Amino acid sequence: MAMKNLLSGIALSALTVIGVASAPQTANAQSLIDFLWGGSADFGGGRQTVSFSNQFKPGQLIVSFGDRRLYLVTAPGQALSYPIAIPRDQSRWQGTTFVSDKRINPSWTPTPEMRRENPRLPNWVPGGHPMNPLGVRALYLGSSAYRIHGTDAPWTIGQNVSKGCVRMYNEDVLDLYPRVPVGARVTVTWQKFSGAAMASSGGSYREPSKSQRASQVKPYSTSMRPMPTKSAQIQ
Repeated sequence: MAMKNLLSGIALSALTVIGVASAPQTANAQSLIDFLWGGSADFGGGRQTVSFSNQFKPGQLIVSFGDRRLYLVTAPGQALSYPIAIPRDQSRWQGTTFVSDKRINPSWTPTPEMRRENPRLPNWVPGGHPMNPLGVRALYLGSSAYRIHGTDAPWTIGQNVSKGCVRMYNEDVLDLYPRVPVGARVTVTWQKFSGAAMASSGGSYREPSKSQRASQVKPYSTSMRPMPTKSAQIQ
């Protein structure tokens, strides 16, 4: 929590710089910190090499919201595993897409939905700014507003707090960034790939069933679909 409290103090000056509030108070700064990042003091897990489903080819990214891990397949049956923060319940989604762009110290523009939810958000935040929630690197997913990105709020990793993006430790996204080219295939799923889950499923990945796809609402793009809050996870 020490870093979170420090960021709350930084926000007092940062909010003035970007025009979020002319005379912010500590409570207002704290609430904006919570809106942008969320989470609590508990987080854990680390980068590691793991055995993985050999159905995926080297170079593919698999984001398992069920495991709260991002996997980069490095060889048949092997992957690098990174801890991530996953979407909050009202921002659930799944699908297949690709890395459409990569940016160093990305700027951030809140979506219209975010601004409706919190009118105090700025129109735009430059890269490297202390109130920019994208961290030091970002990989953009298809034509959507979703990204795989870093964060200056490490206490959120391992929790369901994002607005739909895949959030990583800054040191992990720095490790991932040069390994993944533009055009890389990305599979986002709620299926679990951890040891116990893989054993129970025979070590295989299964696409969503027709009934699961039918329950999804209008997609953001041709293959990326938000999920209703109460929709069942892929089994």
